[in-house]
Amino acid sequence: MYGIDSYVAIGDSFTEGLNDELPDGSFRGWADRLAEMLAAGRPDFQYANLSLRGKMLDEIMDEQLPIALEVKPDLVTLCAGGNDVIVPGADVDAIAARFEAGVVKLREAGIPVVIFNGPDTKALSVMSVLRGKIGIYNTYLWAIAARHGAKMVDLWTMQPLHDRRAWSDDRLHFTPDAHRRIALLTAEVLGVPVTEDWREPYAPTAEPATWITSRRSDLNWTKTHLLPWIRRQLKGESMGDGLSPKRPRLSPLVQAEAAALELDVRDFQDNATAS
Repeated sequence: MYGIDSYVAIGDSFTEGLNDELPDGSFRGWADRLAEMLAAGRPDFQYANLSLRGKMLDEIMDEQLPIALEVKPDLVTLCAGGNDVIVPGADVDAIAARFEAGVVKLREAGIPVVIFNGPDTKALSVMSVLRGKIGIYNTYLWAIAARHGAKMVDLWTMQPLHDRRAWSDDRLHFTPDAHRRIALLTAEVLGVPVTEDWREPYAPTAEPATWITSRRSDLNWTKTHLLPWIRRQLKGESMGDGLSPKRPRLSPLVQAEAAALELDVRDFQDNATAS
């Protein structure tokens, strides 16, 4: 269906699915949601998600890209470079060049590619200072997509993401609803029919933020998220240290879901018997 029987997602925390949390503490995210749409109950559909939080562009190209090239799926989604761009003093031109080299390898292998530009951070206090760098990187990404026949998911102009409610408290990752909308937009870019509309606006805000509440929020965000991020950067540490991708191998999506459901049922039966 849609000519896509296998799909590999590569990237960082955005593609891993932070902060679209499942009951067991793992993350679902837009890529898993897209895979579910593409699978549509087909037992032969295969999916791998190699992305991992905190990964820099070079790590993605060195660790994840070779796997995608080896298995040659019908689709690769690639979102990378965001963690590099936000680092103070980063060379956006060089980042874009390295990103393009990865796209070239995928396209030369005959693999269809979908890439994502960066979202507009105008609605985010403090993080709005990154708009210029993100805008420059996005210009490169549009050119890369045009040169190499990659499809683009345009997060920058995605209106629902301009609402603060689409963002998690860390101002870096999206809410579950935003992940749902991004999956719908990506499906639309691929020509996959959907039953929901990602354009549906959020309800009007009952109590708009005041200057005082905004500054309190900024202070809490600085203590909870910004300072720990700075400490990790200084130490050369990453949120993904010691972690592994959630779906490291191309495997049937429906089969994996069925196995998980069977395990849940078995646990329930064991608990019922024990009680």
